[in-house]
Amino acid sequence: MRITRNLEFQAGSKEERLPFVSSDFPYLASRAELDYYRESFVPWHWHNAIELFYMESGELDYHTPNGTVSFSAGTAGMINSNVLHMTKIRTHSAENVQLLHLFDPNLLAGYQGSAIGRKYIMPIVASSRIEVVAFRPEEPGQAAVIELIRGAFSLSEDDLGYEIRIREELSRIWLRIFERCAPILRDRPQSADRTTDKLKAMMVYIHEHYAEKITVSQLAGSAFLSERECYRVFRNHLHMTPVEYMQSYRIQAARQMLADSRMPITEIGYACGLGNASYFGKIFRAFTGETPLQYRRKWQDRCKK
Repeated sequence: MRITRNLEFQAGSKEERLPFVSSDFPYLASRAELDYYRESFVPWHWHNAIELFYMESGELDYHTPNGTVSFSAGTAGMINSNVLHMTKIRTHSAENVQLLHLFDPNLLAGYQGSAIGRKYIMPIVASSRIEVVAFRPEEPGQAAVIELIRGAFSLSEDDLGYEIRIREELSRIWLRIFERCAPILRDRPQSADRTTDKLKAMMVYIHEHYAEKITVSQLAGSAFLSERECYRVFRNHLHMTPVEYMQSYRIQAARQMLADSRMPITEIGYACGLGNASYFGKIFRAFTGETPLQYRRKWQDRCKK
């Protein structure tokens, strides 16, 4: 099982880069030790893979454009493919550890157009109404699903037939998820909501151009929206203005540069779009409570231990 203490994203995007062991078996088991992450939250991102997890300890909030779902130790859940989400630790009073199965939907569906994919996988993956599925031990029938999710982590990559066995366990879990989602799938289909796609397009534009000056007009144009619609989409889905999101993303970029490089602080200010050292230091301290130099020393010293 891979130990994860930070996330990596695709260049110029906020799509998570998932280091599958091999492209011909797109599955990864991960132990996320969340207290080692640089911040108490994971920023907004998405990935094509299904995220199936078990909370071993601690408490974690999952935020999506449509709401927040909380998970505590002993619970489990599923994040659907390509769902925009962020996570935040609720408390540091206890260790926060999450076990994750990450897998491409095609691992279970098989070849494109298969009966399994058509009947059981795509209806869930393609549904905009299914973002997060939660399993809680006190709810009838859900303890068994949680045990299936948790128990699949005990399989060893060294065992004969590991790939077959893990796919079998994931299939058993998926069938229970399908049963749970069946009432939603039977409801009258809603028209496709492309708002999240527009939001992702604008986020990608920021991620590609954050070092430059970006106007709201340019940002709105990247998703073929008016400035008014641009503001509405960010407020309704991320609960912040476009400018606030740009600023927060630039701070995230600055944090990474400070912790992972020896680039002079003055250069980092310009490289992340926050200007000269004086303005950069003022904005950085307002967001983090620390100066850029204090932040660099803290995280680079931690990496030496």
